[in-house]
Amino acid sequence: MSLRYAVLAALLEGEASGYELSKSFDVSLANFWPATPQQLYRELERLAQDGLVEARTVQQERRPNKRMFTLTGSGRAELAAFAAKPPKRPTAVRDELLIKIQAMDGGDPEVTRALIEERTGWVRGKLDRYRRVRDRLLDGRTEDEYLRTSDRLGPYLTLMAGIGFEEQNLRWCEGALAVLRQRVTPG
Repeated sequence: MSLRYAVLAALLEGEASGYELSKSFDVSLANFWPATPQQLYRELERLAQDGLVEARTVQQERRPNKRMFTLTGSGRAELAAFAAKPPKRPTAVRDELLIKIQAMDGGDPEVTRALIEERTGWVRGKLDRYRRVRDRLLDGRTEDEYLRTSDRLGPYLTLMAGIGFEEQNLRWCEGALAVLRQRVTPG
């Protein structure tokens, strides 16, 4: 899959500037499809050239003008065709920390512990952000109410996948730290 479809999917939320898309990627798509702002801007230009998004310029006072992007009918059709096809391959985990842990034997267990504790902090931070996004989406409603009345379910379902992923990361970190504590302090 390319960034193309992630950007098209993000524009289902409505018109957005490249900056706004970059911010929404940080909280909604980055867990499973990260992109830098530069990558997003390049992709938006390609999508506009391909006729999948329209761009309009908004004049601003005391700020540079900004470009706002919306999906075209062709963009919606291409996104629908993409969404109907099965993924090319299953998920693969690529995690530098896991390589470091695979190579930890013979090294300093305190270094490994520190790396896992650092990951634990990142995971907790992401979980907090994801939960705040969920609370904003629900806006005081129960999950059942939201699911019955919302026009868009995709963002909520992917957010729940992100929360589940980070909760599993947290369980793994806590379990790995417990193993390292037992190893350092046999008992």
